[in-house]
Amino acid sequence: MDSHLDNHIAGLLSAFLADLERPDFWWQIALLGVALVLAAFVSRGVRAHVRHHDGDVEGQGAEARRRSLRRLAFPLSAALLVFVGRAVLRNWHPVNLLSIALPLLLSLAVIRIVFLVLRLSFRTARWLVGFERVFAFVVWGVVALHILGWLPLVIGVLEEVSFPVGKQQLNLWMLVQGGATVVVSLLLALWLGGLVEGRLSSTEGLDSNLRLVLTRLAKSLLVLLAVLISLPLVGIDLTTLSVFGGALGVGLGFGLQKIASNYVSGFIILLDQSIRLGNVISVGGDRGEVTRITTRYTVLRSATGIEAIVPNEQLVSSVVLNESLTDRRIRLAVPVQVAYGTDLEQAMALLVGCTRGQARILADPTPQAFVVAFADSGINLELGFWIADPEAGSLGLRSEINLAIWRAFRDAGIEIPYPRREVDVRWVGEMPKAG
Repeated sequence: MDSHLDNHIAGLLSAFLADLERPDFWWQIALLGVALVLAAFVSRGVRAHVRHHDGDVEGQGAEARRRSLRRLAFPLSAALLVFVGRAVLRNWHPVNLLSIALPLLLSLAVIRIVFLVLRLSFRTARWLVGFERVFAFVVWGVVALHILGWLPLVIGVLEEVSFPVGKQQLNLWMLVQGGATVVVSLLLALWLGGLVEGRLSSTEGLDSNLRLVLTRLAKSLLVLLAVLISLPLVGIDLTTLSVFGGALGVGLGFGLQKIASNYVSGFIILLDQSIRLGNVISVGGDRGEVTRITTRYTVLRSATGIEAIVPNEQLVSSVVLNESLTDRRIRLAVPVQVAYGTDLEQAMALLVGCTRGQARILADPTPQAFVVAFADSGINLELGFWIADPEAGSLGLRSEINLAIWRAFRDAGIEIPYPRREVDVRWVGEMPKAG
């Protein structure tokens, strides 16, 4: 095998050096250069046409679309020009260089077509950049092996390395084929899942939680079907996965039960609609607006901008205070204390008057003031009012109300007491003499 490979490489190098000494070799270089230059002009024209068609549409999405179409137009137009030029030039000269350049350009076009579809389907996916590099490296490697004539040798080596799995005999080539088929099937399943998600998002009148449930179920079923269909296509019996399935079941029973519980709890939350996007909830020591619900966790964004990632199991197994489940209106209370001897009717009227002019405070139910208790240092009063936007927070509103109360009490001469302590110092025995 080594001698055959050495002879093939030596013959390829000698043929390439012989072509360099022939004058017609430079005709191929010239034709290839002209094709690449014309392809560059075509790609620019395509981008200009797309920009003119889009009008004044701007943004990252529109710019990414123009850039992707331009990157796709270059290899396709270059491959077409090289194909036509090779068909014309082969009547008079050898076209070995053009025959090598054509599959390289076509492989580049295939790479960019695949990732154009992926970018249109997964606009926010960050893993596409790294995956494109790996995918391009694999495709270019396969093309290079095919051009050099090494691909059958590599496949033969992979087929010779075999091992038994259950009752079936597998080899490395089958695993490579299975992995490639599964990857392609998964990408196709995720693309179809993206189409389903886009269709559900455009459906009016569909509950947001139900939309999330249907999207998750569609993607999960598509991924499962992709694996079940792709593996038998390359001759891998699904019964060989029984050992893996048993290990996975044992793992779920012991170490992964928390993860499984979170996923099941996520579907329960989405189906029973006890928590929805936009609700303001409190669980444990966390309070905030629900900005995202996944099958494993829920994201709460507080008024300070801090996001808490709460496992779904905690939302199912513990008490959750939902401030906007059936009614977004919530009541806030501001306590205040006045001195004994204060005109309570006047103080309570001033408290209610402090709520006027506040846009967030609702007129119905009306704000009210109450006498809560007679304390040691004064009389405890409470001002209660309702708001309809708990996601906006309450600290700023409480501060404005407290400031208005302080001003109103100051102008009316109402005292806000504070604790006073009297210390009685007594001497036991005779007073000490001076000097």
